Amino acid sequence: MRVALVHDYLKEYGGAERVVEALHEIWPDAPLYTAYYDPKSLGIHADNFKDWDIKSSWLQNLPFAGKLISPFRIFAVKIFESFDLSEHDLIISSCNTYFSKAVKKKSGALHLSYIHTPPRYLYGYTTSFNYKKHWYTRMIGETMNHFLRVIDFKTSQNPDVLVANSQNVKERIKKFYRRDSVVIYPPVNIAQISKKQKGEYFLALNRLVRGKGTEIIVEAVTKLNVPLKVVGTGPEEENLKKIAGKNIEFLGSVSDHKLSEIYAKAKALIVASEDEDFGITSIEAQSEGTPVIAVKAGGYLETVIEGKTGEFFDDATVESLMDVLKKFDEKKYKTEELRKNAEKFSKEKFKKNILELVSRNLS
Repeated sequence: MRVALVHDYLKEYGGAERVVEALHEIWPDAPLYTAYYDPKSLGIHADNFKDWDIKSSWLQNLPFAGKLISPFRIFAVKIFESFDLSEHDLIISSCNTYFSKAVKKKSGALHLSYIHTPPRYLYGYTTSFNYKKHWYTRMIGETMNHFLRVIDFKTSQNPDVLVANSQNVKERIKKFYRRDSVVIYPPVNIAQISKKQKGEYFLALNRLVRGKGTEIIVEAVTKLNVPLKVVGTGPEEENLKKIAGKNIEFLGSVSDHKLSEIYAKAKALIVASEDEDFGITSIEAQSEGTPVIAVKAGGYLETVIEGKTGEFFDDATVESLMDVLKKFDEKKYKTEELRKNAEKFSKEKFKKNILELVSRNLS
């Protein structure tokens, strides 16, 4: 059986890329088709993909291709339709913002599309870029998005099976695509530790972009003057540093090995992303025996058990988060319970569920 993997584009490293990595572990000889590939922008994670058979599109050859990804999304369907997948019996697309589910297949082939979320910018969810900031970008954006919603609906009917990364996303798929989907949670590497070390600081871990709520965390912790480490990089980094107190340390990108140690020594991971699709970092923290303080919304409702693996704050506001931080006691959480919950989302379970889904639909 010849297998092809398809991914929107490969220029940053996050939960979607971890899904693709796990799929590649199942089918290590499968080529990866993607609109654009920039190993330099992947930073310390570039080595994860260096030995892969990566086939990028014609977009790769355009001058300033990395900066054209967003404006060229109107051509994304044509980009993925241009790939010749006629030799492949199984196609698994990893789809978020760039319509990789639009790829064509031969008759009799099976196409599973793993939907990280319907594109947030099309359906009113907060995104990293605020196109409504200026009247002219808003006018252009709203006009383009009208046509892109039509395209998104049409291409979502192409795959044989849609796979949602959470119940939260399953509901969005039903609402926007009018299709049922199968929930398979994304893979998490479960830490190989027996017990948590003493908590020393709070932790925030995200791409430092608009909509992730990091500014709420930084402001709340600055006001309370408690230690915080911030892991991640992005366009909002300098703005965050301007509002951060001396109690906050920005670590940038860190290796997986170093990240494990940072998780383990934290009092708690704080997450404040607005309507998070799933929230893989909350599971990573629990696997290290570290509880989670999360905004009560989105995928966190599926990954955090209140009072057992973490606490919720009701609104994504500084005041709401501060109320929880003032009363938070990391000593009440048991490593065994945290790791037991995390193991529901292990990479092994992800692989098993994917293989079972493929087997059911190929038989």
